[in-house]
Amino acid sequence: MARTARVAVVALALTLAGCESVSDATSAVRERMAARDQPHVKTFGAAPRATYDAVRAAATDMGYRFIRGGPAQGEFEAISGLRSGETIGTARQISMKVALRPTLDGKGTDVSVWLKEIIEADSSNRAGQATETPLRDTPQYDVFFLRVGRILGVKS
Repeated sequence: MARTARVAVVALALTLAGCESVSDATSAVRERMAARDQPHVKTFGAAPRATYDAVRAAATDMGYRFIRGGPAQGEFEAISGLRSGETIGTARQISMKVALRPTLDGKGTDVSVWLKEIIEADSSNRAGQATETPLRDTPQYDVFFLRVGRILGVKS
């Protein structure tokens, strides 16, 4: 009987140790995913309303269509035009989400931008089923911030 109890304790300990390693692996995956979805941030020395107007104009200049948001909410969301994907029957778009927050000193605006690529693999057979992937290393962030700065009159 004592031997059975020892075996049960060892089995329980191994099971709990396995749970901890699974938990550690899950945490590591979550951290990597969160790092991929971090925004690109730039601070402009202009009021939030003027910065919002510049954000909207810059996005429009880049071919994005306004979806939702406003200066009072400090949010702007837009989407690019629909393009054909790399293979026949696929479609591709880029979504833009912008958050605008006044700086702590109240003299500027922090602009956070997220760009995500939306790919629909087979629009003829599975319409509405798409994957969304954060875009990390694309020059679109730099182009966007440059255009916002130009509209605000910031020299680069």
